[in-house]
Amino acid sequence: MQRYDMFIDGEDRPASGGEWFPTDNPYLGTPWAEIPLGTEADVDDAVRAADRALRGGRWAELTATARGALVRRLGDAITEHARHLAEVEVRDNGKLFSEMYGQVTYVPQWFYYYGGLADKIEGTVLPLDKKGYFAYTKKEPVGVVAVITPWNSPLLLLAWKVAAALAAGCTVVVKPSEYTSASTLELARVLHDAGLPPGVFNVVTGHGQDVGAALVGHPLVRKVSFTGSDATGRHINRAAADDFKHVSLELGGKSPNIVFSDADVESAVNGAVSGIFAATGQTCIAGSRLLVQADVHDEVVARLVELAGTARMGDPMDEGTQVGPITTPAQYAKVLDYIDIARKEGAHLALGGGPAERGGLFVEPTVFTGVRNSMRIAQEEVFGPVLAVIAFEDEDEAVALANDSRYGLGAGVWTRDMGRAFRMADRIRSGTVWINTYRAVSFLAPFGGFKDSGLGRENGIAAINAYLDDKTVWINTGAATGNPFVMR
Repeated sequence: MQRYDMFIDGEDRPASGGEWFPTDNPYLGTPWAEIPLGTEADVDDAVRAADRALRGGRWAELTATARGALVRRLGDAITEHARHLAEVEVRDNGKLFSEMYGQVTYVPQWFYYYGGLADKIEGTVLPLDKKGYFAYTKKEPVGVVAVITPWNSPLLLLAWKVAAALAAGCTVVVKPSEYTSASTLELARVLHDAGLPPGVFNVVTGHGQDVGAALVGHPLVRKVSFTGSDATGRHINRAAADDFKHVSLELGGKSPNIVFSDADVESAVNGAVSGIFAATGQTCIAGSRLLVQADVHDEVVARLVELAGTARMGDPMDEGTQVGPITTPAQYAKVLDYIDIARKEGAHLALGGGPAERGGLFVEPTVFTGVRNSMRIAQEEVFGPVLAVIAFEDEDEAVALANDSRYGLGAGVWTRDMGRAFRMADRIRSGTVWINTYRAVSFLAPFGGFKDSGLGRENGIAAINAYLDDKTVWINTGAATGNPFVMR
């Protein structure tokens, strides 16, 4: 049993209350480590350390170029420790090692990209309409950033936030999910050893109602960046509004994967399977609604059931495993509940439909057909290996079905008709639309949602601006004339 400490102001620290709680290995169903049970006092210590680092010391003294070089060096350090970090994530969340290792080895690219942007943050000289004045704008870090991450891809989603925040000159306090805190604590030590000054990156662990609430409500926190459920995101948004904090929210989805009759069926089916089953459905962009044009519906479903039925479940560390366990017992129960709901609503079970024979937290890859878009299985986020198949007749109906959701995070379109592809991309209300592919992401490509799927964007140049405030400076050059109190 490994025991972790929190990471505050460059030091490993136990929780102020002297308590730890277990974190379980979802595959084995047993605890493997102990995580500190943080308190409001720990949050205050971490935020104040971040504020001190922001206002003075080595971090505040770095030039933008030096800060960018340090951020890029952090990417190198993550590369050196990628295998270990990925193994810790698998132990903690039960997802496939192949997926977690792939993510962690890609994480450094965010630090290289945003490190390169650090000294490209520029203000503007304004062409004023007033004689005798000179004015310019400059960008400054928003301040201390609260970063709250989920349990499904802890380090990848953390990198999306932290790399941009650090490059902008902010300092951060991270509250990881209580189910998967270990890899973030391991990362803190990696970043510190790579030269990140004390107080710049802090980790406080514990439960949302205690640590998360204290962090969001702390008066020295100026921005909250959260990835998780829309219910929690809505609560965070309200709480942050009390102090007019900046907020970025990347929330849930009920993403449609749309297959037209002219699509390459083999590619579309492979995309549908990987979109919902490859991550055991535990991803915000899971293609959990498969919309299939009526004249290829039966062919697509038959091939889909055949392919998904061969999925190998087992040890996520085994490279031959294709579907891992559900991460938490609570999520496992939720997924099974939704399968029962779908049955009661009248959906037809074409594949799976219950706990896997091997036991543990495994759920069979499950496919429902005959689904109406009004059913709960088509409207609510399951976050598990459950696919709802819905038939449609034409392009207009496909658009109507795709948009008939309170979410708008991702969507896939499978067609050989590029005119249709562009039309669908224009008409679907979703933050990302993939054409003849699914689940592709990059540090270069903005990511975020419409409607209940969130606020703001991560990745790309736009994301660094979310961690910057604009300041305007006016200078009277000595030649100003007229009444300064008259707006002209």
